[in-house]
Amino acid sequence: MEIDYDNDKPILIAGPTASGKSALGIELARAYNGVVINADSLQIYRQWQILTARPDEDEVSQCPHWMYGHVDIGAPYSAGHWLTDVSACLDQARDEGLRPIILGGTGLYFQLLTQGIADIPEIPQSVKDRAGLIEQTDGKQAFAELLRGTDPKTSERIDMQNPMRTRRAWEVLEATGKGMADWQDETPPPLLRREDCIGVSLVSDKEWLNERIARRFDMMIDMGALDECQRVLDAGLWDENHPSCRAIGARELIGHLQNGDDLEGAIEDSKIQTRQYAKRQRTWFRSKMRDWHQLELTNT
Repeated sequence: MEIDYDNDKPILIAGPTASGKSALGIELARAYNGVVINADSLQIYRQWQILTARPDEDEVSQCPHWMYGHVDIGAPYSAGHWLTDVSACLDQARDEGLRPIILGGTGLYFQLLTQGIADIPEIPQSVKDRAGLIEQTDGKQAFAELLRGTDPKTSERIDMQNPMRTRRAWEVLEATGKGMADWQDETPPPLLRREDCIGVSLVSDKEWLNERIARRFDMMIDMGALDECQRVLDAGLWDENHPSCRAIGARELIGHLQNGDDLEGAIEDSKIQTRQYAKRQRTWFRSKMRDWHQLELTNT
């Protein structure tokens, strides 16, 4: 079914990496006097331009783009920070008569935007330290197993394949005595109600998307992804355990720069990581965005 954009509702565009979200967002922004607002958790970082496929100067010149590259690597930035920034952007868009087009591949951001964010107390450092010790001794997947035994309600609700989400859920349970799902059930009203938006989820053939992923990473190398990683190293910003340093390919390419790891192997590993990430995104979107418009992509 063709999507009807002829109204004033904000447009939400979600899709896996390399699926063409930016091109669609620009097309709609130009057609409907819109502003593209970032919903990608890594494109917010100033120093990651190439590896995160952040919109380039040509794309940005075609329509307003907000919340891209506005945070330094290493700075604390949570989903709550993103939601606060988006709230300000929505106010600004309304004041300037622009239609919000929020796009990205971070499913959690869209979930918080349309369902609200729980008012969870700050996690004590002692709990974070215990979580770090568990991760070091038992691995990142240990939290998923711990949650299944202690908090089945949250286990059914979150992405249990995402170690960042499972660790966060364990920390919340450990610190507050109440599971993430229970906190979410007490969440205030969302910033945007789902029925007040046009939700578009991009779907595609897996092989088509994998080909695009491989081709795009090769382009990233040609555009200077290694130089970008070297600048992050030279600035002393690299910390593989910080969320801001989880741009796919960064660890592999920096391993080549620091340790002399084989470059071709690093590139191939990066492509594999990207394909795996895209698979997780597709699973999330199928599960959480069933009531969104499903926009089929083709190689045309």
